[in-house]
Amino acid sequence: MGRKKKGQPVHGWVCLDKPFEMGSTEAVTKVRRLFDAQKAGHAGTLDPLASGILPIALGEATKTVPFMMEAEKVYRFTVNWGVSTDSVDREGEIIGRSDVRPSVEAVKAALPAFVGDIEQTPPRFSAIKVDGQRAYDLAREGAEFELESRPVTIHEAEVTDAPDADHVEITIRTGKGVYVRSLARDLAAMLGAEGHVSALRRERVGPFSVENAVTLDFLTDLVHRDAAFEGLLPVATALDDIPELAVTDQDAFSLRQGRPIVLLPRQVETLKSRLRDGSRTVSAFQGQTLVALGQLRAGRLEPDRVFNLS
Repeated sequence: MGRKKKGQPVHGWVCLDKPFEMGSTEAVTKVRRLFDAQKAGHAGTLDPLASGILPIALGEATKTVPFMMEAEKVYRFTVNWGVSTDSVDREGEIIGRSDVRPSVEAVKAALPAFVGDIEQTPPRFSAIKVDGQRAYDLAREGAEFELESRPVTIHEAEVTDAPDADHVEITIRTGKGVYVRSLARDLAAMLGAEGHVSALRRERVGPFSVENAVTLDFLTDLVHRDAAFEGLLPVATALDDIPELAVTDQDAFSLRQGRPIVLLPRQVETLKSRLRDGSRTVSAFQGQTLVALGQLRAGRLEPDRVFNLS
C-alpha cells in the first residue's frame, strides 16, 4: 500500500505579493502551510531583495507551471547612481564610485538600445551554473569565471520617476530570462556612470498582477476566518492564452485515461485560428472543469497533461 500524502488536495494558484527580504522558497513554504496543501511550486524566482508578484501553484496547478516560464513580466526598479557593487544591488561589495549623475534625458535617450531582441550577460551573482556550481557561490569565493551572453527580449523600457539626481526609476516589460541587474549595469556603463539596483518590484507575470495579488497577512487572515479558498485562483489561470475546447463527458473520460479524441473539422479550424507562435497546445474543459492539456495533431487532441479536478 502506498504512503498517504501529507496535507490536503488543494488545487489552484496564489498570486502572492511577496514581501521584501523573503526568499521565494520560504514564501512557497508559508503559502503551502497556510493551505495545508500536499504539493506546491512557483513560477519564476524572485530575489529576497525584490518584492512583488510571485505566482505560487498548489496541487494540480503545478502541472501548468511550465507555461508561466514563457510569460511576459513587468518590473519597476530604481537605479542608484554613484556607486557600483559586485552584485549590482545594495547587498554587494562596493567596486566603483563616480560623481557622474546621468540626467533623465540621457537615460531616456539610452534606453532604446536595450529594447528588442538583445544579447545580455547575466550578473556574476546569479543562479547560472558554471561547471556544476552556481555562479553566485563562485563569485562569493572570489573565483575567476566568465558568463556567456545570451539572447533575451525587452519589449518596453521607460523612465517612470526621477525623485532626485541620485536615483532614476525605470519600468520594463520583458520576455523570459532578463536580468534587471544586468540592464542596470549595462545602462550605467553606456552612460559612463557607476550604479546599482537599490529597489526592485515585479508587477506582473503573465495573467498574475498587482490587481489580483494577495499578501501573506491577507491570506493568514482568510485562514483564521476559515475562508482560505477566497485567496485561490483557478488552475486554468496560467493558461489564459491557450485555446479552450469544450468536450463531452465521454471525451473527458477518454482524455483522463490518456487516450486521444477525434475532433470535428470545424473544431479543428476554430482551434487552429486561435493557436499562436506555432503552438499546438489546447486546453480541454468539461463544463468549467479543466480536464487536460493536449496537442492538436491530424484532427485529434492527444493529451499530455491530465488534471484530477472535480
